[in-house]
Amino acid sequence: MSVVDTLRDHVRDHKRGMFVDLVFAIAWVTAVSVIFDLLSAPQWAYYLTLAAGVVAYYGFFWSLEGAMEQQ
Repeated sequence: MSVVDTLRDHVRDHKRGMFVDLVFAIAWVTAVSVIFDLLSAPQWAYYLTLAAGVVAYYGFFWSLEGAMEQQ
């Protein structure tokens, strides 16, 4: 199986999840960029907030999964 076939199979299997990941990433970066454009914050805080998006991503989907299990 070639690399292209492997990638095609991976995208086919995870299409919805990859789309949700992309939407979350775009929303997070947009929100952080808008907030830091309005504030005069240091550059290191901007990068730290962008990196906090990883924690926010896992926290959001972990809590969403927990809420769905309670229903």
